[in-house]
Amino acid sequence: MADELRDLVGLTTRYLAQQGELGERELYLTEGNRPRRGVEHQVGAERRLTRLGGRVRSCTRCGLSRTRTQVVFGAGSAEAKLVFVGEAPGRDEDLAGAPFVGAAGRLLTKIIESIGFRRDMVYITNILKCRPPENRNPLPEEIACCCPHLDMQLDIISPLVICTLGTFASQTLLGTTLPISSLRGRVWDCRGTMLVPTYHPAALLRNPGWKRRVWEDVQLLRRVYDDLVAGRIPRGALKAPLTPE
Repeated sequence: MADELRDLVGLTTRYLAQQGELGERELYLTEGNRPRRGVEHQVGAERRLTRLGGRVRSCTRCGLSRTRTQVVFGAGSAEAKLVFVGEAPGRDEDLAGAPFVGAAGRLLTKIIESIGFRRDMVYITNILKCRPPENRNPLPEEIACCCPHLDMQLDIISPLVICTLGTFASQTLLGTTLPISSLRGRVWDCRGTMLVPTYHPAALLRNPGWKRRVWEDVQLLRRVYDDLVAGRIPRGALKAPLTPE
């Protein structure tokens, strides 16, 4: 009981601190463990995402602020029940200021459409909001600087399911060093939200043989999503990774 109270106090403190950073003076309550999905919640979520995006676009927390063309904050619906999280912007994204617009982005669009969604129905973002030079791997200090931005995005949207794309996104959100090959194919808990890891679309372009595995992963993602929407799985009920039969 004491541990649960400490966790609750910690989450509440973080939430209030984030709202203060955004200049908010209102609390957004939940009903039945689900955020209000009416017009008032939608307007509030859109407003808070817009406000957060403005703050992130002027971020200078790490050295990537000196090499980026522009910040790539995220794109999609503030009401999305499904969020895709990748690694970092590439060259095309750095120029466009939007996530997943290059070849990997076109493949991600096809993956999203293959399970019955459109891009404007989901939300897409990255662990890092700025492109690492030459598309190198993110550094631990860069991830540490940028993760608070992602935390606030996820808190505002409050999705039912998160799909992580690739090693860095999956390891960062799950707090593990396990390889993506060990993480994919299962459903994990990410602070009360179900998370389904899979390979990054850029990896599929280099390794077409992995497409079958990604197809299996997104079919699992769709089943979990449908079960949550239908109430067959209570939100926040997952305490250990699930392995599909």
